[in-house]
Amino acid sequence: MLPKNLPAINSKSLNQCFACGQDNPIGLKLKFSWDGKTATAEFTPTEFHQGWQGVLHGGIISTILDEAMSYVAYFQGIDTITAKSEVRFKQPVPTQKPLLISATTAKRTRKLLETRATLSLKDGTEVAEGNAILYVFHQDPSPHAVIWDMDGIIANTAPFHFQAWRETFRQKGIEFTEEDFKHSFGLRNDSIIRSIMGSKVSDEDIKTIAQGKEANFRRQLPRHISPLPGVTGLLKSLKEAGFKIALASSTPKENLNLLTRNLGIDKYFDAVVSEEDVTEGKPSPQPFLLAAERLRVPPSNCVVIEDAIAGVQATKAARMKCIAVTNTHSRESLSQADLVIDSLEQVELSTIENLIQNQKIQEGV
Repeated sequence: MLPKNLPAINSKSLNQCFACGQDNPIGLKLKFSWDGKTATAEFTPTEFHQGWQGVLHGGIISTILDEAMSYVAYFQGIDTITAKSEVRFKQPVPTQKPLLISATTAKRTRKLLETRATLSLKDGTEVAEGNAILYVFHQDPSPHAVIWDMDGIIANTAPFHFQAWRETFRQKGIEFTEEDFKHSFGLRNDSIIRSIMGSKVSDEDIKTIAQGKEANFRRQLPRHISPLPGVTGLLKSLKEAGFKIALASSTPKENLNLLTRNLGIDKYFDAVVSEEDVTEGKPSPQPFLLAAERLRVPPSNCVVIEDAIAGVQATKAARMKCIAVTNTHSRESLSQADLVIDSLEQVELSTIENLIQNQKIQEGV
């Protein structure tokens, strides 16, 4: 019989999980990613995980596969417990070698979720597979999310960024023009620096230059900066309607924290993705996919609000819907977006709901 009043899963309850808890000193510390359909992770077993010498213990293999299959539910906002789990061991699994973990949904009903997982070597050789039936005891009702860019969408920070870059490059004897800024706006700092100074600039110099630029930016930023028209009203409406809200920006975390506090909007965001959280900036979809993962919302249920060309490209690569605002670029240059507007004052909740519904129809969800 199932225990009554099972608690919903949350981030704090996962911290001590033996398989994925990052605060468990003897745990496996698995970190899963989600692309909307598949949960994936990597794990390199050590001698502490072995059964026979040099061979991964079967119980650890079962734990890894079970965790992967549970994460398929977790990423979809579904809280489950395992009702039945089966593991097939295909060959001995060596320790000290990286393993790839992958899990997907096989079948879903109102009360049950069937999942499948595989454990493979780096060369693709499957060493074990698992199948599980998970009992659903709590489910978010079709969670939807809106992911916001910061610069040029929430606040007009462009003049302060331009002056900060101009001052920073001038110290290097380089003239940074408005045209340079226009073409690079929305990109990560390392990409901007390489575009101006060339590909031979060292990583150490890039770090130093970027830190100087951001210090210049924070010095120039006025304390009482105002949100752009329509921002606060839309954030409030989304929160009241039960939307999950994230901020995904190429800006460093320190800047984002400063801006959201000064703007008085930090309370609205359920997740924040900054420059430090990803290895690739826009137009890579990585920032938006990570934001969706942290919100536990599938990409098909996400709408991104952007103003940069690279941001629109990243949204489409993430298979999300995009609202582009003509705050920094022309309507023509943003035409790849699903909706191009001149002000967020034109956006209502129904606008966002319709975009999500259209995405589901296109994907056959």
